[in-house]
Amino acid sequence: MHLLWGESAFLLRESALEILGPDVRPREVDAADWRGGETADLATPSLFGERRALIVSNCRSLLDDAMKELAGYLASPAPDAPLVLSATVGERAKAPAALVKLVEPVGEVREVKLARKDLPSWLLARGRNRGLEVAPDGAVALVETIGEDPASLDQSLDQLGSAFPGERVTRDMVARQFRGLGEQHVWDLCDRAFGRDVPGAMRSLRTLLEARADPLMILGGIASRLRDLLKVRALPDRLPPGELARAAGLRFEWQARRYRDLARRFTLEELVDIHALVAQADRTLKSGGGDNVVLPLLVAAIAGAPATASGRASG
Repeated sequence: MHLLWGESAFLLRESALEILGPDVRPREVDAADWRGGETADLATPSLFGERRALIVSNCRSLLDDAMKELAGYLASPAPDAPLVLSATVGERAKAPAALVKLVEPVGEVREVKLARKDLPSWLLARGRNRGLEVAPDGAVALVETIGEDPASLDQSLDQLGSAFPGERVTRDMVARQFRGLGEQHVWDLCDRAFGRDVPGAMRSLRTLLEARADPLMILGGIASRLRDLLKVRALPDRLPPGELARAAGLRFEWQARRYRDLARRFTLEELVDIHALVAQADRTLKSGGGDNVVLPLLVAAIAGAPATASGRASG
């Protein structure tokens, strides 16, 4: 029994799969899709003799009935059937106390994180695992260029492998592949703003403004992410990630998982209200409004108080 918690849903899933090992093919359930009876599958023998395993992600969304089922299961768990719970938390937040209380007496509770100083060595190892040689200076340049989000960094390795097959990836290659430096940082800003991480979003925005990034480019990135989240929020919640990615026009399954997690933090009405705020910010910037005022207000509204968006938009 394992409870994993941390800021990156990507790292949490990777750690869960690492715990289970390559020979175990677990059932994966998002906590928001919990219907009851999920733990019963762990106690049911497989027709083909395979080990049963269950990964439950997004566990901050578990409802009382699911918590009761988990508590009952843990009183008499199935032998040799791993259960991994994962909870994505905000910056500097702790593991959900109710889950810690449930798991700690019978299993492992572990924070999953990568410090910035450890990201280059992590990239080197990830590259080796997929047959891509990354020079140390190339790994450092990736972190400087893409940011600290592990999912985005992992995807950047795929892009580099396609762009420079069989070559050793250097700082110069990273610069050539990712010339749109500002766009990469806008992705980080969107992740933090729509993840309701107010301090992180404001720091990311400040970095962009200090680097003199084009305010309309920043706003365009926010608008693009918002359009994707509106598509995801409007689709059935139980779609598998692959189907969700295709239906929403996303390129990767990890994007579908990440965007669904972000979209669930807002009602559809709140996302529509934010769309009105983005449109208003666009008009203000194009009519000469100061980006050092307009953009911080917009980002703060998204990250901190989306429910008030309609009131601000009409004001």
